[in-house]
Amino acid sequence: MELKEKMKSGQKIYGTMLRVSRNPAVCYLAKNAGLDYVMFDCEHSNYSYESLHDMFIMGNALGLNGLLRVPQLSKDHISRALDCGAAGAMVPMTDTLEQAEEIVRWSKYSPLGERGYGSGCANTDYVGGGKHKEIMEGANRKIISIAQIETKLAVDNADEIAAVRGIDVLLIGPNDLSISLGIPGDLMNPIELDAITHVAASCKKHGKFFGLHAGLNLLEKFSDDLSFVMSKTDTDILAEGFSQINANCRSIE
Repeated sequence: MELKEKMKSGQKIYGTMLRVSRNPAVCYLAKNAGLDYVMFDCEHSNYSYESLHDMFIMGNALGLNGLLRVPQLSKDHISRALDCGAAGAMVPMTDTLEQAEEIVRWSKYSPLGERGYGSGCANTDYVGGGKHKEIMEGANRKIISIAQIETKLAVDNADEIAAVRGIDVLLIGPNDLSISLGIPGDLMNPIELDAITHVAASCKKHGKFFGLHAGLNLLEKFSDDLSFVMSKTDTDILAEGFSQINANCRSIE
C-alpha cells in the first residue's frame, strides 16, 4: 500500500530523516526496522543527486519510499528529485499560499501542476515511452507534496496553505517555529502548542494530512491529529548508539 493510501485509510506512517548516510544499504536497515519511509535532508546536508538516485531506487525496490527535503522552493530541486525516484518532496519555510501553489506546480503533473514528463527515468522504473496519461495519474495519486510549516507567518497562513489543491501534508518543523515565535527551543511552551494546534485544525478542515518531525513529547501530545510521523535523524541515532556502546562497555570495568 502506498504512503498516501495508508494515511487515507486512517493509518499513521512512520519514518526518520537522513543527513549523513550515503550507502543504499541504509534502506535495508530502515525497512528491516519497520519504517515506512526515510526523508533525505538537502536543506541541512549535502547529498548529491547521484547518491539520492541510488538510494531512492533501492528503497523503491524494497517497498521503502524515499522522500526529499529540498534546499529551497524551485522546479530544479523538486522535479529532479521526483525524476530520481523520490515519492515526495518537502519544502522548508513554506509561508504563503503562493509558495504552496508553486510546490504543487512542480511536484504534480497536469491537471494539478506543471511537472515536466520524463519517460525512461527512475520515476517510471526505467520503462520507456507510452502510457503517459496512466503514469501521470498514478504519480499524482502517489507523490506526496509537503509544505513544511516553520514560521509564525506560515501558521497565520495555515488555512490558506491547507486549502491548496495538490498539497497533501502540512508538517511542523518545531525548532524553527519556536525561534520564529520568540521562544527558541521551548517546544512545549503554550505559545508553540497553540500554533501547532492551529495548523492541525487547518489540516482537518481541508482534508489534508498533519505531520510533525519531533521528539516523543510532541508526538504524544498530537498523536490524535497526526498522520505523518517523523522522529530523529541518522546523526541522532548514531550518536545515541555510540553513547550506549560507551556506557555499556565502561560498565564492565
